Amino acid sequence: MAKDKPGTIEVKSFGTHHVITQPNPLRKVLLRVPESDLDDPVGRAEKALAGLSGEFKEWMTIEADRLSAAHATVQREGFNDKTREELFRAAHDIKGDAATFGYPSAAAAAESLCRIIEHAPDLAAVPQQLIAHHINAVQAIVRNRTKLDTAVVAGVLSKQLRGIADEFLTHANRDRPEHLEAILAPSIAPSE
Repeated sequence: MAKDKPGTIEVKSFGTHHVITQPNPLRKVLLRVPESDLDDPVGRAEKALAGLSGEFKEWMTIEADRLSAAHATVQREGFNDKTREELFRAAHDIKGDAATFGYPSAAAAAESLCRIIEHAPDLAAVPQQLIAHHINAVQAIVRNRTKLDTAVVAGVLSKQLRGIADEFLTHANRDRPEHLEAILAPSIAPSE
């Protein structure tokens, strides 16, 4: 494991697999809770959760930017094992954690992108606009979350992207029945 300073990004190695992690924002927030609140677990939890909202908004922005950077690399270099893996990991991390931190539509859009990366027989044949629309949707959902009407719009957008992705993947895999079952399975990402 490589680590520069406390609070910086870490790279953990598991055999040949490397995982980039960010500092745990919960730890920082809990350290800011006053000593007097230690005997009041409810008050302590409320203060910690209030402090987390800003921490996780920053986290989601970082993850959305990571996804955009991975996509920019794909646009420059094309799909290869490295660029495919980084795009998939960035989308997968959002898919896995976004709903927990209040961004379920971003999780749904990221899940749809993961499905494209996993099930497209030839990523170079995937319309680049389809991938770009998924990434733009994640960015828009993360950046505009505080507006009142965005939850409904984000939910509709994520569902439409999933429908278009499923239609593309069903057609692209028409001769690969082993992939069709996974493609036609319902979404595992929570919805708003």
